[in-house]
Amino acid sequence: ADAERALALAPGHLDVPDARGIALADLGRHDAALASFDLALAGAPDRAASHVNASHCRLALGDYARGWPEHEWRWRDEQMRADRRAFAKPQWTGGEDPAGRTVLLHAEQGHGDSIQFCRYAPRLAARGARVLLEAPSALASLFGTLGGVAQIVVSGEALPPFDLHCPLMSLPLAFRTTLADVPDTTPYLAADPARVRHWRGRAPRSGRPRIGIAWSGRAAQRNDMHRSMPFDALAPLLALDADFVVLQKEVRERDRPAIAAHPRLVDPSAEIRDFADVAALIEDVDLVVSVCTSIAHVAGALGKPVWVLLSV
Repeated sequence: ADAERALALAPGHLDVPDARGIALADLGRHDAALASFDLALAGAPDRAASHVNASHCRLALGDYARGWPEHEWRWRDEQMRADRRAFAKPQWTGGEDPAGRTVLLHAEQGHGDSIQFCRYAPRLAARGARVLLEAPSALASLFGTLGGVAQIVVSGEALPPFDLHCPLMSLPLAFRTTLADVPDTTPYLAADPARVRHWRGRAPRSGRPRIGIAWSGRAAQRNDMHRSMPFDALAPLLALDADFVVLQKEVRERDRPAIAAHPRLVDPSAEIRDFADVAALIEDVDLVVSVCTSIAHVAGALGKPVWVLLSV
């Protein structure tokens, strides 16, 4: 309603139809949101933010044929432009046969995005490419279990020679992905058996169901207010006759007293080094309950049952 009023007051202000479109998309009214983004684009056809917003709606509606190409506008958006990698070698866009070529796949945006889209690496290897995967140090060990990858390179380290490159979130476009052929083989990542044994020794089973929990993500993440919650909000879940394991590395000071007071909660957060540790902890639980963070993606990649807590 506020956006409608603003649009009446300032019909030429292109931020307004964008704001209205975002609100409509949040309400699940994606067709109406697209009409609002189209209004912004009618005034400025090269407006990158409007294209990116529209791409999210098209993807939510399953319109991959238009959604993935439009998603490439993210590299012109001021929020991501500085993160675009400049390589002397060309980007692989799917048209060139990758067989016999070395292709560098590189992470972008958040850890959860990398976990979600790394599933394309085995598909690229199956087409004959030698696949290099550059990943943040927190993901490097876990990604070492991904099939089809010839070498993991930690972000910041010197890159070996390669012929082509592709950002992870451009792979669905390169493969011309449709709803019918989204890579859905799970598990596609695995927990390190040695780490599973280590954590199992730290918290032996009692015979009760074991539930892994994650209720907050990085405080610095710009959408954090819409996904993180206080630990106390989990009280109905924690009242169940089950044992609980903290899966997140970052625990906020406000939550520590309640965590320490819970009799059936194991909190290894201070000792978690990377996502390979998280995967090992997840491997030894029966269920993961998580807000929408990278931990939910790890659980999915491992084929572990996961309930995702979404804000409304």
